[in-house]
Amino acid sequence: MQRWRGLEDVPGDWGRSVVTIGSYDGVHRGHQLIMGRAVERARELGLPSVVVTFDPHPSEVVRPGSHPPLLSAHHRRAELVAALGVDALLIIPFTSEFSKLSPSEFVKTVLVDGLHAKHVVEGPNFRFGHKAAGDVEFLSALGLKYDYELEVVDLFVRGEAGGGEPFSSTLTRRLVGQGDVEGAAEILGRPHRVEGVVVRGAQRGRELGYPTANVETLPHTAIPADGVYAGWLHVDGEAMPAAISVGTNPTFDGTARTVEAYAIDRVGLDLYGLHVAVDFLAYLRGMEKFDTIDALLERMADDVKRARELVDAADAAEPADAAEPADAAGGAGPAVE
Repeated sequence: MQRWRGLEDVPGDWGRSVVTIGSYDGVHRGHQLIMGRAVERARELGLPSVVVTFDPHPSEVVRPGSHPPLLSAHHRRAELVAALGVDALLIIPFTSEFSKLSPSEFVKTVLVDGLHAKHVVEGPNFRFGHKAAGDVEFLSALGLKYDYELEVVDLFVRGEAGGGEPFSSTLTRRLVGQGDVEGAAEILGRPHRVEGVVVRGAQRGRELGYPTANVETLPHTAIPADGVYAGWLHVDGEAMPAAISVGTNPTFDGTARTVEAYAIDRVGLDLYGLHVAVDFLAYLRGMEKFDTIDALLERMADDVKRARELVDAADAAEPADAAEPADAAGGAGPAVE
């Protein structure tokens, strides 16, 4: 997959293409359906497919300080998009100047002059241009002028047929924030992941016999609610069963919120300075303050036992390291989540 940073990186001889545009944080199952349809249509037309997204998130430019928690880092998002068979990923730097493009200017700049779109695929809630004034009806009308066709793909609905909510990044962030990582995984089509570099902490886990990787997460990461989770610690392509703690270590009167992963039954790991990923499979319990170290150790042993059982069951059902999506299928600027 080709990766471009800004419209100026698009090759000068780039021909017609099939395009979809959105923030696409998380590349959840609704996104996968839209991108999958773009890839399918591109193959039908014998044209390349292009996914367009933005950095930073448009809300941070339109309303500084309102940057939403991110469900996927840009490099992870690129991996997920590539796994769907997309031919090119264009990341447009979202600046104040860019946010002021009218809907017509947005279409002319990105879809027409930049990517020579022949076919555009979007979700029904797609908004674009200054103050999010453009919608799919306007986008379709401009297609008559600029010789492209718009196709609108309905998003999935979570819950009972006719009820629930459409799959969205907003809903996924809410579930992650509540600690409902299983609900988030239903929308994402895979476990929620956080990433970062392993840094030195207080090293209490090592002293207690449960050495943990203290992960310094990337800025704006969507971190699950405080508690203990089962999941995987990914290091250099290896997925290791893990018990994961999110919180401030109240037994030791901690104040800094951390994400720590204990690689179950692994001895002698030296992970300091490495970039790792943590996948959240299931919530085990809330964060607690224990009166004694013995009580804490007893609970930690139970946490590890339960985490091992859940991960083993998940591994038996389906490989954990699913780099590919399971289902190929706000403010000014795009609002496809």
